[in-house]
Amino acid sequence: MSQVATRGTLPPGLLGSATPLATAYDVALLDLDGVCFAGDARVPYAAQGVGGARAAGMRLSFVTNNASRAPAQVVAKLGAHDIEGHPEEIFTAAMDAAAMLREHLPAGSLVLVVGGDGVRQALLDEGFRVTSTSDDDPAAVVQGWDPCVDWALLSEGLYAITKGALHVATNLDATLPTEKGFALGNGSLVAAIANASGRTPLAGGKPYPGIYERALARAGGVRPVAVGDRLNTDHVGARAASIPGLHVLTGVSTARDVVLAPPAERPAFLHTDLRGLLQPHPEPVRVVVDGDTWWQVGQELARVEADHLVLARAPRPGARQDLTGAAATLTLDAYRAAASAAWAHADEAGQEALSVPELTVGPPGP
Repeated sequence: MSQVATRGTLPPGLLGSATPLATAYDVALLDLDGVCFAGDARVPYAAQGVGGARAAGMRLSFVTNNASRAPAQVVAKLGAHDIEGHPEEIFTAAMDAAAMLREHLPAGSLVLVVGGDGVRQALLDEGFRVTSTSDDDPAAVVQGWDPCVDWALLSEGLYAITKGALHVATNLDATLPTEKGFALGNGSLVAAIANASGRTPLAGGKPYPGIYERALARAGGVRPVAVGDRLNTDHVGARAASIPGLHVLTGVSTARDVVLAPPAERPAFLHTDLRGLLQPHPEPVRVVVDGDTWWQVGQELARVEADHLVLARAPRPGARQDLTGAAATLTLDAYRAAASAAWAHADEAGQEALSVPELTVGPPGP
């Protein structure tokens, strides 16, 4: 049975779709890093998933918290990973902040840029003038991550804000993933200025729902699905905007993170990668077998016993896999059943803690 969500009616658990998401929904709001690519590394099946969705007639909007690149640069980055993109399909946190600023200041206002080309171009496209010095008495300071941001530029932003300029952050991500680990993200640099000024900035980007709403308005879709790898940004924002989310395991949040996710972070669909746009998603159903309640997805069964998850196979649970202690490998449907069982237990038992090991989700097939 297909359970396509409509705006404002997003259920708390996983949904099912009898047809591929690329045909059940008309626009995909796609995160970039961790979904379409991983820094300079390729993400398996990303090009296949994006290309297949486009071929199915799905509209695409690439929605990212990275404010350092202008749309043309994002398109070039996608192209280097064999993913087709167009400038009008790109919506960055810099563009979100510029659009949000139009709600507070008239076009033509002067804005100090604490950031790089991505922020500067987004502001110019919204009709603002830009500067890099507080001596020009800007009306606002827009701050987005870029390698060029240093002590001097942060201080220029502080000077302007203490003189009355509005402070706007493209996003509040505390960290930024690099090949060496997690580096300082825009949120940490924003916090430095906010700490010194004593003023709380306006913030765009994920996890706020506005970035999805503005990206969707530009894309023109009416039945969106958001695709992301981070629960606390991509999926918090999508759920807050009442947009069903597809979580993929090619980035930050793990399968274990998903199984233990609180309600605000839960996706509506689960897959290992972007092939999830091209395949149906069986609907999780609650069944009773031999007096025990299970969650079933396909032929996979899951239930909570005491403080841990137990897996079995339909139609009758014979041999059971007890998810305690050591890491475990699950099929894709078993992963979906486990998440359904864990979420239902958490909601009904008042968020009672579960013992869940690290989980690997096996390949779902072509």
